Amino acid sequence: MTRLFSGIQPSGELHIGNFLGAIHNWVELQNTYEAIYCVVDLHALSGDFDPAILSERTLTMARHLLACGIDPDKSVLFVQGHVPEHAELMWIFCSVTPIGELERMTQFKDKSARQLSINTGLLIYPVLQAADILLYKGEVVPVGEDQVQHLELTREIARKFNTRFGPTFPEPASRLSTAKRIVGLDGQAKMSKSLGNTIGIIESPESMWDKLRPAFTDPARQRKSDPGEPTRCNIFTLHGYFTPAENQNEIASACRGATIGCFDCKKILHKNMSDRFEPIRQREAELQSKPGYVVDVLEAGASAARSIARQTVGEVREKMGMLPCQTAGGD
Repeated sequence: MTRLFSGIQPSGELHIGNFLGAIHNWVELQNTYEAIYCVVDLHALSGDFDPAILSERTLTMARHLLACGIDPDKSVLFVQGHVPEHAELMWIFCSVTPIGELERMTQFKDKSARQLSINTGLLIYPVLQAADILLYKGEVVPVGEDQVQHLELTREIARKFNTRFGPTFPEPASRLSTAKRIVGLDGQAKMSKSLGNTIGIIESPESMWDKLRPAFTDPARQRKSDPGEPTRCNIFTLHGYFTPAENQNEIASACRGATIGCFDCKKILHKNMSDRFEPIRQREAELQSKPGYVVDVLEAGASAARSIARQTVGEVREKMGMLPCQTAGGD
């Protein structure tokens, strides 16, 4: 089977943007690919994080992935920092990565513009991302549009290494998410926990409604009698993921004819969204009652990942002319 790799930061609770943009696809893709998924705790170190809750957030993210349907019998799930070869290969890749390529990364420019002090990790984040993928010789990477530039850099790094040291790595292909950029409840920015514009997938129906009720809608609809344009409404966009197509058409027609108000439109979305996530809430509650199971899954996944990673790094070290490490491979 073709090998696929992807990772997600340990931000704690998954929100609907994560689910629609990535995790829903991960669950489907594990049925047709040799899937390797990880919680990228090393990447989290490049931004603000709380050491007191990092491990808790890492476990929570893993538990939520399992609740969403990531199956340890079909895919490898582990924590990035439990496989030290990620960091070793990143450092090796720094030797073939021009700094100019890193400085032109859109995400680096955007994030660094908002910071007074820029840490080195933020700059070389894409090199670690390349190491994550190529360590397992991933051939396919599911990404959102905002990660396409990083994946192209991964392809370039693989190309440069192969040219200098001999054929070693595939140039991974992107598999774009079917969900476009998920806008937050503010109707302005991408859905993000740091902006407080999200809904968590395991939140109670009551909590979901508390967040959905004041969410931004079509700016033209100041009163219920004002005709609307669904294509301009962020709430209607979310209907596209949670509401059956025939009902979406009815809602769109009613919105344009001003026979349905934004409040009622949100009520319908809330019910469909809550129903969609109810099985996930139940599975998450079950997993919370047996934390040892989640730890066991991550340990087994790390063991499987290390087996592949050590082989790759051994090959890389040999091709680069480095002295073999006689103790490599021990736990």
